[in-house]
Amino acid sequence: MEVTDADVAAIPARNVRVPRCDFVAVWRAASDRDHQDTSRGGEGWYAAGVAATCRWLATAPSRLANGLADATPAPATRRTAMAYEELIEAEWLAAARLEETRPHLAESRPGWCEGVRATLRWAWRRQGPPPLEVEVEVEVEK
Repeated sequence: MEVTDADVAAIPARNVRVPRCDFVAVWRAASDRDHQDTSRGGEGWYAAGVAATCRWLATAPSRLANGLADATPAPATRRTAMAYEELIEAEWLAAARLEETRPHLAESRPGWCEGVRATLRWAWRRQGPPPLEVEVEVEVEK
């Protein structure tokens, strides 16, 4: 799903604890990789987990094929409430037990659970590297 400028502008500052430009670069890269991998194997599901987690953290809506928008569900619990600090922390804790609480995910979407955890660990907890290697574009003032 495309990451629009409106999506980026609406990211709540408290939801992401890494530099905004880094977060957006990872989100866009994950969204691109998700769309490019139609087989949905391996990195496709990992990237999809990263993209879904970024979209939820950013409180960006999910755009449906018919043009309507829906709340983006939380990647681990599937809650449809928009992300805010306490809920993000609860999602982080739920993601740690994802294979236990939703065992079908590990089998049907290889890499999804790891992508969710890696994104929350990096963007929310500020621990570890970004979930995907990306080049960050530096904006130059004109």
